[in-house]
Amino acid sequence: MLMVLPAHAHHILGKPAYNSGKENSSTPPSMQMETQIGDYLVNFMVFPAFPKPGVQGRLHLYAARLDNGLSYQGKVTFKVRDDRWFAPDAEVLGTHEIDDKVYRQGVVFSKEGDYIVTAEFQADGQPYIIDLPLRVGEPAGMMPIGVAAGAIVLVLLGVSTAQRRRLMRLKAVRHHEAARSET
Repeated sequence: MLMVLPAHAHHILGKPAYNSGKENSSTPPSMQMETQIGDYLVNFMVFPAFPKPGVQGRLHLYAARLDNGLSYQGKVTFKVRDDRWFAPDAEVLGTHEIDDKVYRQGVVFSKEGDYIVTAEFQADGQPYIIDLPLRVGEPAGMMPIGVAAGAIVLVLLGVSTAQRRRLMRLKAVRHHEAARSET
């Protein structure tokens, strides 16, 4: 007798499924960074696709050793800070243990802005720090860049016109001097 058991897909292309059943699995990550750092290959993601202030989001981190592919089994601390000069120190969001090969952290940003989300862990006595830039809310408009580009174009046009007039005046003066010297 042949018995068929349902297959539970846990990994796609060797990586764990990042969403559990209680999360919206159709939501793509807004930012996804995959990097090799030290002895680990790290995949760091932020959900939902377009984070907005006051809306629940989540951070996921997957870290696997390069030499044998085994997942990191320690604790990971998630932090966030404003992405600006002289910003206050990073705020600790939480420290988590692995859950189904993924470290998860819920997060709600209170206001729009640019942030740096950080995941930190220690393995074999070495610190690992992964930073991920994140924009919360609508991206800044093109207005400041457009105004700056327009101002530069106007300055260049003004300089070009002034130089052209100067050259024309110089040609006229030389022409008049040449005409006087011929007579």
